[in-house]
Amino acid sequence: MTKKNWLALLVLFTFQFYAQSNDTLRLNFKVNFDKFPLELNKKFITTKKDTVTLTTFKCYISNIEIQYSDKTVFKQKNSYHLIDLENPNSFQIPLTKKNDKQIARVIFNIGIDSLTSTAGALSGDLDPTKGMYWAWQSGYINMKIEGNSPSCNTRKNEFQFHIGGYLQPYYAIRKKVFTVNQSATKHINIGIDASIFFAEINLAKTNSVMIPGKIAMELADISAKMFYLE
Repeated sequence: MTKKNWLALLVLFTFQFYAQSNDTLRLNFKVNFDKFPLELNKKFITTKKDTVTLTTFKCYISNIEIQYSDKTVFKQKNSYHLIDLENPNSFQIPLTKKNDKQIARVIFNIGIDSLTSTAGALSGDLDPTKGMYWAWQSGYINMKIEGNSPSCNTRKNEFQFHIGGYLQPYYAIRKKVFTVNQSATKHINIGIDASIFFAEINLAKTNSVMIPGKIAMELADISAKMFYLE
């Protein structure tokens, strides 16, 4: 094949990629700290006047569902997505082909359901190498927030929040339901504000949660407040 033909093929594939991308309804996530984009290894000031530096921010989004105003519903198959601040590509989740319908609600879970947690090691975003799987007894970590703060009386002033649990009474998955009221020709934009998490905890007292339990349940409730419709 000549160089000219290769270039023609490259142009064709590029055009098809962008055409498909623009024709697909997406769930777009943006991670912030108050009004500023959240960046790893950058200092932020909380409402409690703590200085925090995040080194890890990951969370699972699962079981995404789109409800239209005509009562039809789109449920994404194999709907497990890891939002990772180190991977900007993870912020965009393709859903389905755009259409002229009006979206009424978008629904998703923060975390991984009990059935999937007990299914054993899986692939893709559920691969244990992603660092979000404890073991079959505890399942997946729904949200992981790590970093450091002078307010933490710990080794290297570190804090570690691994929020999860799939067994009652410590079932830490949380459901979010947003009323959207927009055309399905537009993407759905969801914000995640990490400052809300730190506004509700005392880092001097609570700075390490690594197992399912009562405190993890409380942190799961707080983490659900971080999500908002833009």
